[in-house]
Amino acid sequence: MYGRDLQKIFIAVLLLSLGLIACARPSVTPPVEEKAGKRVPYVIGIPDVLRISVWRNPELSVDVPVRNDGKISVPLVDDIQAEGLTPSELKEVIAEQLSEYIVTPDVTVIVLQANSHMITVVGAVGRSGTIPLTREMRILDAVAAAGGFTTWAKKSDIRLLRPTADGSDSYRFNYGAYVAGKAHSSNMLLEPGDTIVVPD
Repeated sequence: MYGRDLQKIFIAVLLLSLGLIACARPSVTPPVEEKAGKRVPYVIGIPDVLRISVWRNPELSVDVPVRNDGKISVPLVDDIQAEGLTPSELKEVIAEQLSEYIVTPDVTVIVLQANSHMITVVGAVGRSGTIPLTREMRILDAVAAAGGFTTWAKKSDIRLLRPTADGSDSYRFNYGAYVAGKAHSSNMLLEPGDTIVVPD
């Protein structure tokens, strides 16, 4: 019982810190999803690891982490903002800056480690923690990856917390209703930074 009490306290503190108690916005309706099969361009974040290759210039080709300030260091051009750009956009920025030193530089940007695309699952699951978002994943996929529900999981009041510019949005997922076919849209497609809270 002591362990369960600690877990409940942890979840309560997490909810409080995310603004879901007292001054929180109420649970909102799940957003409309894009059409099936539509892919969103990858956006570079902290602390991804990138490979910058400059054709015929191996001395300028490097593997670099995206630092806490969102920048990377590239030979000749020093620091460049990478966070928030797609690999294609970053490629254009680097090529433009290198053009001062090289004629028509051919730059390639590869994401070696997508460390910024993570979600978190906490509460009444087998293993609370972070999960890499390496593929399309929904709430139930994340719960399964976290070891499934524990015996005491309150499956009717699972919350998805999504960071926004002014706090976080809270979406409710009722496992029983979903399995009964009554809340299909509630098994939402996850985004980097999402947190799933399974209370008990």
